[in-house]
Amino acid sequence: MLSISTLHEAMDIGPTAVTIGKFDGIHLGHQALIAELISAATEHSLKTVLVTFDRHPDALLNPAHLKWPLIGQGQKAELVSAAGVDAMLTLAFDERLASQPAEDFIQETLVDALHAKIVIVGEDFRFGAGGAGDVSMLHDLGQQLGFEVRVVPSATVDGAKVSTSAIRALLDLGDVAGAAKLLGRVHTSEGEIEHGLKIGRTIGFPTANMSRDSEGYLPLDGVYAGWLIADGIRYPAAHSVGINETFQAVPRLVESHVLDRNDLDLYDKIVTLEYVDFIRTSAKFDGVEALVDEINRDLDKIRHILGL
Repeated sequence: MLSISTLHEAMDIGPTAVTIGKFDGIHLGHQALIAELISAATEHSLKTVLVTFDRHPDALLNPAHLKWPLIGQGQKAELVSAAGVDAMLTLAFDERLASQPAEDFIQETLVDALHAKIVIVGEDFRFGAGGAGDVSMLHDLGQQLGFEVRVVPSATVDGAKVSTSAIRALLDLGDVAGAAKLLGRVHTSEGEIEHGLKIGRTIGFPTANMSRDSEGYLPLDGVYAGWLIADGIRYPAAHSVGINETFQAVPRLVESHVLDRNDLDLYDKIVTLEYVDFIRTSAKFDGVEALVDEINRDLDKIRHILGL
C-alpha cells in the first residue's frame, strides 16, 4: 500500500474510488466502508484511496475532551493495507484544514488531487469547517463536480451501533471479548519491548515490558489471557495492565508473561499483544507468596481459555 501525506503526492494515483473518515478503530463499521470501497473500485477499474487524518480532530478543536485512540497510526496503516487498499492519504489536521470550507475541501482533495469518481462515506459523515458539510451536501457536490456518492449504513451488533466510543467503553470495563465483537478482531497493543525492573524474573515469572509509547488503547487495569506475537511466532501469554503496586508504583503500562517459557529474549523487538479475555482486576498483595499463588491461579485460567 502506498502511504502518503500530501495532496501533491496523491495527484498521480487517480482516477479513484475514495472513502474519508477518522478511521480511529478500523472496527466493523470502518471495515464495511473499506469493503464497499474495494467493491466499487473493482466494478469501475479505479484505484482505492482511504483519506484520513494524522490525529483526531478533537486534538485541535476540543483538546480538553480528547480520548486516547483505539489504535495508533502504525496499526491503522497495517490494518488498511491488509484490507487491500491501494493508498492511504493521511492529512495533517491543522488550523488550515480545520477552517477550510466544506466545498473547498471537496474540490481540492477529492476532485483536483484524487480525481475521484466514486466517494464512499458513512451515514453520519461530516466535513469542512465546523462540520458544515453533510451527506446531502456531498451528494449535491458530486452531481456538480462529476463523482458518485455511496452511503454505507452504520454497522450494528445485537441491535447497537458500532462506534469507537462504544468499544472504548467496553475496554474501560475490561471487556476485551465484547470489544472484539465490535472490532471484528481481537484488540491489540503493539510496541517495542524495553528493559524494566525485572521483578517478575526474581519470582519465576519473567515479563516483557512494552514501551509506554506503544500503540493500542490499554484496557482496564488487570490481567488478561492472550497471545504475544514476535518474529511471526504466537506465544500464549498473560498480559498485565497497570502500575504493579505490590512492588513499586510505576507509570501505567502493559507487561506480558509468556506461559511456560523463560528462555525468550524479546528486548528491543517490536511485538504485538492480543487480548482474548479478562481474568481479574489488578490487586495489591501482602507479600510475594500471595502474589505467586495468585499468578499460578491466573495461569491455570489462561491455559483453559486459550485451550492449552
